[in-house]
Amino acid sequence: MKNSIVKLFGLLAITGSLFTACSSDDDKKPTSSFVVNPLDFKGNINDGEVVLDANTVYQLNGALVIRDGASLTIPAGTVIKATGGTAAYIAVAQGGKIFVNGTATNPVIMTSGAATPAPGNWGGLVICGKAPINTVSGGTSTAQSEVADLTYGGTIANDNSGSIRYLRLEYTGANFSAAKEFNGASLFGVGSGTVFEYVQAFHGSDDGFEFFGGTVNTSNLVSFGNEDDQFDWTEGWNGTNTNWYGKISFGKGNRGIEADNYEFGFANTPISNPTINNLTLVGPGSTASSTIYAENDAIKFRRGTKAILTNVNITGFGDAFDIEHDETIAFVGTTLKATNVKYTDVTNKAKGKTTAGGSATVTTIADETTTATGAGNGATAPTWAAGWSTGL
Repeated sequence: MKNSIVKLFGLLAITGSLFTACSSDDDKKPTSSFVVNPLDFKGNINDGEVVLDANTVYQLNGALVIRDGASLTIPAGTVIKATGGTAAYIAVAQGGKIFVNGTATNPVIMTSGAATPAPGNWGGLVICGKAPINTVSGGTSTAQSEVADLTYGGTIANDNSGSIRYLRLEYTGANFSAAKEFNGASLFGVGSGTVFEYVQAFHGSDDGFEFFGGTVNTSNLVSFGNEDDQFDWTEGWNGTNTNWYGKISFGKGNRGIEADNYEFGFANTPISNPTINNLTLVGPGSTASSTIYAENDAIKFRRGTKAILTNVNITGFGDAFDIEHDETIAFVGTTLKATNVKYTDVTNKAKGKTTAGGSATVTTIADETTTATGAGNGATAPTWAAGWSTGL
């Protein structure tokens, strides 16, 4: 009997070990067939997980695309240097995932590999998700991204494309034409399951951040010195956002925010309707030359967008709010409104223009205050941006 008990416990121990080993193996992500060449970092990650090494500098010489079912993990402190103009970019396709694990003292940096970096040296970061867009009214359609030529959109509002924290995107915005350009980060139909926070778009030749539909939420974004708009949305984007800091610099720039519902269907659903809490926009000055700063608008609302903004600090613009089109004007004061807004060095607080081109009264767009801190420190760089961002 004693021997039987010993044998039984031995069998259970062996069986337990087998179950533990199987469980441990099951928890491991599959190895990718993608071969990383740091000196020629490009290609398609089609399967498994690729993990980069923070002690290696990666030379991005072409398109790197993370395909459905694959993932790319980038540890804190990793530097990726890109050359190749429009041919060089990092894209996440539907079903793929990217994990950028930077820290406040050790961000991940994606930058130009040129000896003298300049805006437009490379593409930027493109993420394509399965959340709703409104290129066809109703929010169930898909479309092809204007850059990277990837499918985006769908019906999965909480779609997850990964997690991005403490990332700096520098000298992006390579362009094919005036109508087809990369941004610092282009978020196409990205879902609310995706984490996107503590990201800077620095000195790009087009927009800093652009949202093409989707439901992704963001926090702690810095857009500095980008040569078109610092922030841009269209195609029915709905997201909750906290702490945005945008500043026009380097002698070029258009607007702090350019906001649309959809260019070819002002009433298409879902209607763009983000919320932004704690927003600072710093312009070139209320009397800046129109030949350099074409619009000099802090915020342009048009083409039927909605939005709710709170705690807004606007400094140094010709126009604080510029509102166009009948569909947009109809929302002013209700579902298109800014509360607790502080103006400094602003010529016109609000102006409106109907679809037919006539003037419109839009003074109810904002409630004024003298105490709005915006992203945290008024026109001055916020403390939460210290350490990981640059140029402020």
